[in-house]
Amino acid sequence: MSLSEGTKGIKARISGLKRRRQFVPWRDSRRLAGELEELLIDIESENPDCCVGAELVASFYETDTAILGHCDDSSGYVGDVYREDARGLFLCYAAECEDKSWLANLVHELNLDDQFGVRDSLIHCAAEYLPEPEIRSMILRLQELSDSESDQSDRRHWYHQIESLAQQIKDAPLFEKTRRASWGTTSTASRIDIAEAYFESGDPQTALSWLQRISEEEAFQENERDELYLKVFGQMGDHEGQSEVAWQIFRRSRSARTLDQLVAVQGEDRRDEVVEGEVLEILRDQALSYVDAAFLTEIARFDAVGTYLVDRADKLDGDYYDRLLPIAEVMEATAHPLAASVVYRALLESILKKARSKIYHYAVRYLKKLDLLAGTVPDWGQIDDHKTYFDQMQAKHKRKTSFWSKYGKARPF
Repeated sequence: MSLSEGTKGIKARISGLKRRRQFVPWRDSRRLAGELEELLIDIESENPDCCVGAELVASFYETDTAILGHCDDSSGYVGDVYREDARGLFLCYAAECEDKSWLANLVHELNLDDQFGVRDSLIHCAAEYLPEPEIRSMILRLQELSDSESDQSDRRHWYHQIESLAQQIKDAPLFEKTRRASWGTTSTASRIDIAEAYFESGDPQTALSWLQRISEEEAFQENERDELYLKVFGQMGDHEGQSEVAWQIFRRSRSARTLDQLVAVQGEDRRDEVVEGEVLEILRDQALSYVDAAFLTEIARFDAVGTYLVDRADKLDGDYYDRLLPIAEVMEATAHPLAASVVYRALLESILKKARSKIYHYAVRYLKKLDLLAGTVPDWGQIDDHKTYFDQMQAKHKRKTSFWSKYGKARPF
């Protein structure tokens, strides 16, 4: 098949990239990624025959040694072009290419020299362009490669790809056999992975047996384990098992998502009952949980959030500003000035305690918010009013002249 002048030009550009030796520093890595993206766009613009297109992208992958071997890709921009952009374009061509045997061989040959771990992205999506017989042939070739390796770590490279292909064709026994040869089956991670392979293959009973080999006290990957338990019980039609696990997931980390997950099992008609019960439970527990505070905010129980924060004002730690600031802003916006005030105080005190002058502008902002909120608090209750708090704070941090200079005045009264 004759190639167009445009395609010939693209092949020449790819060949040029393979010969590239100039080192690209980190600051220029995004520019390099853009250059590679433009080349892929030009390949697509040429509208080549699907097999020619697949071959061009495969050739593009072969530039990885010269490109990734001569750049600082700490940001991951360049690698992502190979793992995502190139893979997506290859799939477009491969799905239309009728010669699947040729296509499988093209990917196999490309995969033999994957020094930078980007070429195997075509292995991990093989089921999207290859039929099962071709994938099984590919697995046999990978098994031969693993058998030829004397080093266990080298064998694991091929085992990992076999596992991926086994999952794609839903061959759980093959996945289990490969995992046994690669890492064994005593670890929590292996047992979860094997259980998931059986679940995906439509064998929930075997999946359950693998999950049950994990100790209930095991905290490692407990979220992944319980999420899989939930799906397995669902596939088995075990509503009681599903309900128990859904409650366990929700109670461990209350959120709008885990609430929806629980309600999906319990029934939508029980949502209000569940929410009311949990709000009371959260308010009864005198410990402070930023997760629970965020949950109450998510479900718009703003009065409960306010009560929760004020009752635990002495436990608030402004070092957790990423969790506290959004809640403070919601309290402010929903007319809960006392709750907003106790949180802004915690944030302010965290900064002043560390005496980090570079971020004093945040402390100034929080104090000015406190000044404004003070006039809207109807009842301070057990919390020191703003004047008392300000006087104590000023006396404690009077030597932080940089802060007070930024604030602009010694006191707001």
